Amino acid sequence: MQSIIDIKQLSYRYEKDVVLENINLSVEKGAFLAIVGPNGSGKSTLLKLVLGLLKLQKGEIYLFGQEINKFKNWDKIGYVSQKANSFNTGFPATVYEVVASGLTKKLGLLSFFKKEHSEKVLASLDAVGMKKFKDRNIGELSGGQQQRVFIARALVSEPELLILDEPTVGVDAENIKAFYEMLDVLNKNKAITLVMVTHDIGTVSDKVSHVACLNKHLHFHGLTNEFEQMRMEDLSSFYGHDVQMLTHHHEHGGM
Repeated sequence: MQSIIDIKQLSYRYEKDVVLENINLSVEKGAFLAIVGPNGSGKSTLLKLVLGLLKLQKGEIYLFGQEINKFKNWDKIGYVSQKANSFNTGFPATVYEVVASGLTKKLGLLSFFKKEHSEKVLASLDAVGMKKFKDRNIGELSGGQQQRVFIARALVSEPELLILDEPTVGVDAENIKAFYEMLDVLNKNKAITLVMVTHDIGTVSDKVSHVACLNKHLHFHGLTNEFEQMRMEDLSSFYGHDVQMLTHHHEHGGM
């Protein structure tokens, strides 16, 4: 299988604080990886390094087989940050306009928007179940609906890899299951490789193929069913606190 992301002996520090130490991680094409760990464990830092938003200090990152400092094909990667920190929902824009803005980088700010581009916007909205809201103002939507729109915005440039940093921030509990089902369809039907930082491993474990448990070091990386079989005391020692909330067996196919 082709590796989409290869991380080798990666370490990173903020001044004197080591946040990541000797991380080795590989993500294969078609995987759905959940990265879990306590607050301050380096999860978001790891994503920023993979996205080139932070400069490598020690170690190597390869994207689609190419060293990150030589990688130019950023259109292959879509990114959805935590919505609350990244977008002013009072901005007077329709759902269609927000998604269309995802093509700006590829087309240029003043490029003429053609029919094919409009079709891509509508297809992206359709993929996340938001096509019927295309003319609605983004600020009128619920948190979960807004997050679906931001995913559509990331999808419009047709990425092969989609990276999500805690995408259920602002999504109410009753819609989280449907949200993850939508990600499952993107992964399986659209063949998009997904990497997601999440605290909802109990809810999403029947959708993800792999789990990485991070707390400065990479304590576990493997198949989801292997993660589910780990002893609670081992998980608790990785997290530094009790993690009984992570019990997540799905004999009945999920929630």
